[in-house]
Amino acid sequence: MIKHYIKIAFRNLAQQKVLTGINISGLSIGIACFSLFLLYAVHEFSYDRFHQNADRLYRVVEWWEGKDRAPGGSGSVCTPVGPALKKDFPDVEYAVRMKGNGCLARIKDNIFHTSITFADKDFFDIFSFPLLYGNTQTALQDPRHIVLTKENALQLFGTTNVVGKTLELKTDSAFEPFTISGVAENIPANSSVNFNILCNFEHIANTPMVQGSNNDWNMTIGLGAFVQLKQGSRLASEHKRLALFRQKYLPNEKQDDVQASFRLQPIRDIHMNPQIEGGANPGNSWILITIAAAVLIIACINFTTLAIGRSAGRAKEIGVRKVMGSQRKQLIGQFLAESFVLSVLSAVIGLLLTYVLLPLFNQLADRQLSFSFSRFPELIWLLTGLTVLVGLLAGSYPALVLSAFKPVEVLKRKVRVGGSNLFTRSLVTLQFVLSIGLIVSTIIILQQIAFIRSKNIGFNKENIVMINTGRVDSKKIYPLYKQVIESNTGILSITAGEMGLGAGEGQMGRGYKNHMGEKTAIIEYPGDYNFLNTMGMQLIAGRNFNPSLASDSINAVIVNEAVVQDVLGTTIQNALGRQLFGAKDSSNPKTIIGVSRNFNFEDLTHKVRPQLFYRPSNLEPSRLFVLLQAGDPATKLTLLSNTWKKLVPDAPFEYSFMDEKFDNFYKSEERWSAIVGWAGGISIFLACLGLFGLAALAAVNRTKEFGIRKVMGATVTQMAALLSKDFIKLIAVALVIAAPLAWYFMNDWLQAYAWRINITWWVFALTGLFTMLVAVTTVSFQAVKAALANPVKSLKNE
Repeated sequence: MIKHYIKIAFRNLAQQKVLTGINISGLSIGIACFSLFLLYAVHEFSYDRFHQNADRLYRVVEWWEGKDRAPGGSGSVCTPVGPALKKDFPDVEYAVRMKGNGCLARIKDNIFHTSITFADKDFFDIFSFPLLYGNTQTALQDPRHIVLTKENALQLFGTTNVVGKTLELKTDSAFEPFTISGVAENIPANSSVNFNILCNFEHIANTPMVQGSNNDWNMTIGLGAFVQLKQGSRLASEHKRLALFRQKYLPNEKQDDVQASFRLQPIRDIHMNPQIEGGANPGNSWILITIAAAVLIIACINFTTLAIGRSAGRAKEIGVRKVMGSQRKQLIGQFLAESFVLSVLSAVIGLLLTYVLLPLFNQLADRQLSFSFSRFPELIWLLTGLTVLVGLLAGSYPALVLSAFKPVEVLKRKVRVGGSNLFTRSLVTLQFVLSIGLIVSTIIILQQIAFIRSKNIGFNKENIVMINTGRVDSKKIYPLYKQVIESNTGILSITAGEMGLGAGEGQMGRGYKNHMGEKTAIIEYPGDYNFLNTMGMQLIAGRNFNPSLASDSINAVIVNEAVVQDVLGTTIQNALGRQLFGAKDSSNPKTIIGVSRNFNFEDLTHKVRPQLFYRPSNLEPSRLFVLLQAGDPATKLTLLSNTWKKLVPDAPFEYSFMDEKFDNFYKSEERWSAIVGWAGGISIFLACLGLFGLAALAAVNRTKEFGIRKVMGATVTQMAALLSKDFIKLIAVALVIAAPLAWYFMNDWLQAYAWRINITWWVFALTGLFTMLVAVTTVSFQAVKAALANPVKSLKNE
């Protein structure tokens, strides 16, 4: 019986090739779009689950909460916390510290810039990163041994089996030889723990930077710590034990309005926990799933509408089959079989489209996704269930309605499957509600991105080149480089700082006492005396640093307006000459000599935080900032590069433009706007396919009417307008429903920005006008076709 249903299904589908093709292509595109978005979401939620002991792996985090601070934390902890946890708690099976640094790698005369991660020797005991070559038990036993990833080995040596070879690395001031003890498989894309080159932590344990932090519980150096608990341990949820542990090593810590504590964060929680610095917002993935579901619903509505359209001319067939003895359940089975055939064909084509479009989607989403059922087994049942559900839903309505027709009425032509019924109208309206909502969202996101890119952030980010000096003797190189560069035309100014500015540059700071005697964090920028002038930062009170005054390099600071308001609680003029006392050490206060206007050194989701500038007597810059004359920067960059190579021949010239560094803050928003924009475009296309089918259905049911109107003298334009007006009403209703919903959700999205646009009425008007124009164009095709038909033939057929 099933074989018979499928055979007839293929025969009926073949008789209506155009509608069948549109039906399959529309659903295929919807399934492909849904599959890509679903793959992205599954990938995001699958981070770090590949570790064998993922359920017992935790990251140590510093956690804060208080009456004026939302609960949150950081994965950057003090150096001794990992070993102390291993020592004090029998629950802790392993503890591993990790610290990443940029470095230079040299093979013969070739120099490469890469990154190196220092980790304790138990690294491979807790993390499941298999080695292609080498032994995980001995790979990190020697401080002079390193492990490369397969990708890094190929980049450096051109081959993968490089165990035993020597690689020179410059992690400080000179190149040192290291022996390669292992080559690891490439790190999975869904891993929160990453490395290119892995080295024993003992190699840096006694360096000046790390040695000073080994026993200092108040100092952080950008280090992370991970622990593996023994089976059955509940330490991660026992906050009192962790509080006593903290109290033991920080006995004098004052817990004011903000309470500090250590927490153990499950490794699978790292990627999708926005409360911890660096964690992604899971809401974004759910939004993407919602968008995917919206596109799929539009495709399914399109599928159902066209299924009804294809069934409109089969009423007489149903009557004949009923007279010949067919039962209703057999007719339902036939229609469902046709629906399932279309659904399966669409799913197959949709998956093929998914594979074809995946590289483009990876580029759009800035991910390295692979459509793999072995890596993501949940995709099997999700897509299978989707195919069955779509076939069932799309086939149910025409099956139930048509199979209920009475044969006598059908054969007397008293029954019509009309395009004007409430169900089909509701489907089309819902399609356009979703489509209009996606288009409005895209426009608002693009407006917000344009706004934050054009907003004056308080300093000049244009025409400034930032040069990385982190791997050279910058204290020696900077004055020489400055002397050569400043004498050239086209170079307006050059300065230096120990911290960069922009996305990915990090920050440094410490706690100071505010006017209430409480601890307040202030961001610090150590830089040269002309840092503010070069960057175009405005001094609104006091004076700048004077290189002739020795005191300016000892305790003088320039603060921003946020320090005056939030920390000192005074006016700008009264702040001059005031002192800032450290929260931990008040013996070396800072004297305020100037106040600068606030500038946004973070992305515009944040308000400006307190910050200060100081000029160290022993400046060791990690970044040089060169202000170029406006115009073509090519010749000036050549000058900067050639000068660098003369002074530092063994280090590559690495630079970035300041405006690009700040634009990188909003890469995720750009990706979102592109994804939502594509989804909006696809949804409009699919909605128009559904509208095409509904228009065809309406035209079929009004064949006799159009014939009479044409005989009575109606023009093609009049009949096209007659058919189009009903659909314009549907678009208008959809706009009325979609507008407040889109405003509500996008207004809520904008609340994440400290600086944001106001949603204007013209966004909805423009979207509605565009949607109506597209819809009228789609409907007019069928309307004109029906209006141009021979009225004699139409009346004869009726």
